[in-house]
Amino acid sequence: MSYAHNYKTLHIEILTPKQNSDTLDADLEKFAVKYQTVLDSGYVASITDNPMGNLSFQATEMIAELDLPVATEKLLIHLNTFHTKEHLDTILTSAIDMGARYLLAVSGDGSERLPKLKPEAIGFNGEAVTAVELLQYIHREYPGKFVTGVAFNPYEPQDHELEKMRHKIDAGASFIITQPVIGKDERLDPLETFGIPVIVDAWMSKKIHLLSECIGYEIPEDTPYDPIENLKELRRNYPDHGLYLALVGYKTQLPRLPELLG
Repeated sequence: MSYAHNYKTLHIEILTPKQNSDTLDADLEKFAVKYQTVLDSGYVASITDNPMGNLSFQATEMIAELDLPVATEKLLIHLNTFHTKEHLDTILTSAIDMGARYLLAVSGDGSERLPKLKPEAIGFNGEAVTAVELLQYIHREYPGKFVTGVAFNPYEPQDHELEKMRHKIDAGASFIITQPVIGKDERLDPLETFGIPVIVDAWMSKKIHLLSECIGYEIPEDTPYDPIENLKELRRNYPDHGLYLALVGYKTQLPRLPELLG
């Protein structure tokens, strides 16, 4: 199986509700509306896994609980290493049962409220489970069931990051999604040598300072940033790559995407 057939379809990020939300019913309704809006627009719904280390509901839980439709080719489920083995297997078997096929395997953001997948639980030696071991486990225990992708961070030391990418691809990764990119970034160029689809993350919030932790240096809160112009520039600079839109404005930005991107 390959991701090549639909990687250029816009990927729209959807965050699942926090489990301790004070407005859970409203959050569930908002999730359902966003999910259906993305599918109706013809885009890929890309659903996060405990974003920013917050204990949140899983994509498979939300889809089942809200009785949402599964369009196999328009659903990307994120899966990180902050799960027990039992919970990990429940997520994977639930995904198979509902017809979900595409996964983004990432190490993830942790917190003291989240369990950490133990290497010995999934048959590996070592101190921690990374995206590589997670990929190996998925493809070993569920052969032929999933198409898996991985993350690329252009803000890390590149020799190390590219070496990690080689290991991820050897472990079964068949597409790449970058961290948010502003304008043109030459550090993305080496990804073409891997010969698999690349999807570039476009940061759609005006709050560019929120990227500080991701990129490793402080961005002042008053830094001017136009997410629409950056989106256009990314499309111009990377016509052969897909686009992943994080923190999209569903009322102000999503309806404009056809005219913005053609």
